[in-house]
Amino acid sequence: MTKISNTEFTAMVQAAASKLTKNAEFINSLNVFPVPDGDTGTNMSLSLASGEKYVNQEVSNNVGALANALAKGLLMGARGNSGVILSQIFRGFSKSTNGKESLGAQDLADAFVSATETAYKSVMKPTEGTILTVVRLAAQAGKETAATTDDITLVMDAIYENAKTALAKTPDLLPVLKQVGVVDSGGQGLTFVLEAFDDILNGREVESEDPHQPNDAEMTEMIDATHHQSVQSKLDPDDIVYGYCTEIMVRIGKGKQVDQNFDYQTFYDYLADLGDSLLVVNDEEIVKVHVHTEHPGKVIAWGQEFGDLAKVKVDNMRLQQETIIEQDEDAEQSAQATDQQPKETAVIAIASGAGLTKLFESMGVNEVLSGGQTMNPSTEDIVNMINTSNAKNVIVLPNNKNIFLAAEQAAEVANIPAKIVHSKTVSQGITALLGYNPEASLEDNQEMMEANLDTVKSGQVTTAIRDTSLNGLEIKQGQLMGIVDGDIKVVGDELVQTATEMVKDMLDEDSEAITVIWGTDTDETVAQEVADSILELDDELEVEVHEGDQPVYPFLISVE
Repeated sequence: MTKISNTEFTAMVQAAASKLTKNAEFINSLNVFPVPDGDTGTNMSLSLASGEKYVNQEVSNNVGALANALAKGLLMGARGNSGVILSQIFRGFSKSTNGKESLGAQDLADAFVSATETAYKSVMKPTEGTILTVVRLAAQAGKETAATTDDITLVMDAIYENAKTALAKTPDLLPVLKQVGVVDSGGQGLTFVLEAFDDILNGREVESEDPHQPNDAEMTEMIDATHHQSVQSKLDPDDIVYGYCTEIMVRIGKGKQVDQNFDYQTFYDYLADLGDSLLVVNDEEIVKVHVHTEHPGKVIAWGQEFGDLAKVKVDNMRLQQETIIEQDEDAEQSAQATDQQPKETAVIAIASGAGLTKLFESMGVNEVLSGGQTMNPSTEDIVNMINTSNAKNVIVLPNNKNIFLAAEQAAEVANIPAKIVHSKTVSQGITALLGYNPEASLEDNQEMMEANLDTVKSGQVTTAIRDTSLNGLEIKQGQLMGIVDGDIKVVGDELVQTATEMVKDMLDEDSEAITVIWGTDTDETVAQEVADSILELDDELEVEVHEGDQPVYPFLISVE
């Protein structure tokens, strides 16, 4: 095949629009960027559907005229970043094919080179690992192939195959894609378009009513893409700098409020100061804007200085992000509720602080119940945690002697067999976990974990809330105290010194490992100072520092 006529070109556009529509949700599932800005698959599908409509309405049989109609329709219907960039790809394509009745192999290759150049120019800060990379490498392959053959199917094959290769490499160029394990969503959308083009030119049967059925690699991407929710939901709505995704389409020179002649650079420069993610594209009749800003009103007013408004769309991205977080939380709760396979044994720890929660979970604890000093959980709290653990047996680590009684009562009335490992401190709880064996019985685990409690010394640094005299020590309100296994051993006024003196009291000839856990009343820098000070006592000790986020105690320190 050496020519693309109007018939083939129209069929290519129709097939591409159909493929994007049928695969919009799959493309959406790949959208991992932590700014809520619409759905890539939906935006690309609706944009190309507009382009298809314009092609179907074009009366000319000239392929150049059909390409111009496609570009115009895409521009008019472009939605979001991905839709606007797709419109620019085919704007560049149409520039190269303008006036041509049909396209040969070299024409097709040149058109995609022009598409690449226009797309890159439309983006203020082009990013590799996106749809731009896919179109650039695809066009390069088409150019190289057209230099050796006039067979247009071979050129299109090269374009499509290299688009797939470029798409597969996008995670190597964008860390966020590699982190989540997916390819770029916009690049995937473009690859579907090129696949449809290739199918038509090669005479392959185009998919019918059934949506795209992913192969094994794509299925892996889809499964991995479910993790994008947890990535995106970590974004605090307040961290979004420019909160309104604003899109306008202006009919240049039309309307009653026009007081400026359109100049692209003047128009662009004003908008560039209002936000980011800016795309401005235009032809002789319209200009289309996509921007993230705090002042959508200013964007709209600026557009009206050059023409009337054909379309206006403003989305509150902070509100969208709040919705994403709520949906992810609901999905997580639903997944937990539908998990019907009970664990043999669940371990529940009681602790206060996000850092301690992560630390316990990293050691195999299934659930962490918030509580501890000054905020002891009730018997009912512990019973509920046991009964909802989805386990056949439960082990509870109270990590505070004031919780022992409530925990024991909870074990007696819970619906599931439960045993208490009497850890008096967080340090004891952590050490007890070293004796846990998932294959052992409930009773054996309790015995082995209890046996580990005496292998660790627990130190806590906190502040005195009143004047007192205890163990021969005169303690003033506001002074720091170093408490070792329940006994006040050190009183001081300076945090690092008090913590170090406490550890000195805890050390003996068998001491090997020290763990320093810092709380909300101090920070990592001070914790490291404590660690360095401990090493000055004995440089053969192994000292680890962890963030605990616990209240009341600036430091929890264990010696083993």
